[in-house]
Amino acid sequence: MAEPVIESPDSAMVFGLALSLWNECNKQQSLNLIEHYDGVGRFMREVMRVANQFADWSSLHIAFHELDEVWPCLLEDKFGKACLSVIQPTALDEFSHKDCLRVAMRLRLPIKPNDKLLIPIDVRVSNPISTAAFREFHIQAFRKSIQNGDLVPFSSDGEMYDDAFGHPYYSLYGVDKFGFSEHIADRKTYQELVYLAERFAPGVVFPQWATFFQDLHEAGRL
Repeated sequence: MAEPVIESPDSAMVFGLALSLWNECNKQQSLNLIEHYDGVGRFMREVMRVANQFADWSSLHIAFHELDEVWPCLLEDKFGKACLSVIQPTALDEFSHKDCLRVAMRLRLPIKPNDKLLIPIDVRVSNPISTAAFREFHIQAFRKSIQNGDLVPFSSDGEMYDDAFGHPYYSLYGVDKFGFSEHIADRKTYQELVYLAERFAPGVVFPQWATFFQDLHEAGRL
């Protein structure tokens, strides 16, 4: 698989991010954010810091070419609300790269999975070999409970960074015509399982970038 091209954040992106977050923060009329941040200057600097951090993170991890919307416009419309769904407006100074992932997932952005940025994945694709026993291949992310060893799906509904669970990993299943799944293999990365599925069924097509695979499947894009 080819190395992803790293995009560079531009001023339009940062402006859209900062404006969206600034406007959304100012809707919180029950909070005196100017007073909380000891003046409008520090408040503005924190907004800009968040905007720049998310722009830098996105340049590394977002597949911009997969977006149907104009990127700066999408950010201006939706970033502020998504950001404040994961962090309080009084805690902008605590915003980190972990929050970048949370925000990106709420925005349904196409994230480039890799061995350092593991994301919730749950995708099924058809087997192009119609006579094969497996009609579909299914890749899903899991993680193990530290306390009792139980396996649970690693999904966007839970806490992304939870010390109660071990490091996420990915599992590949074959699905027969009756809908029954057979476990094939576990791997540390999504890309490794895509490669393995391609060896089982030459011509099978998994998306290169993804976060909310189930949303794409329902929309008929897979």
